[in-house]
Amino acid sequence: MNPMHDLGKMLLIFGIFMVIVGLFLMFGSKIPFLGKLPGDIVIRKGNFTFYFPLATSIILSVLLTILFSIFRK
Repeated sequence: MNPMHDLGKMLLIFGIFMVIVGLFLMFGSKIPFLGKLPGDIVIRKGNFTFYFPLATSIILSVLLTILFSIFRK
């Protein structure tokens, strides 16, 4: 195959992925449980807040793994 064809295909897929991530970041706050699950780590000290969405990350990883395995077949 033509290497330029492969590069164009990869850039198109990357662009679609970036659009999906952008939409998720814009509308992700509308999902009520996202980022507020038990297991998400929040540390507040004075005017400093550290937030690490551990449980949310694991659930999204499992869902994306299932989704990608379905589309790969």
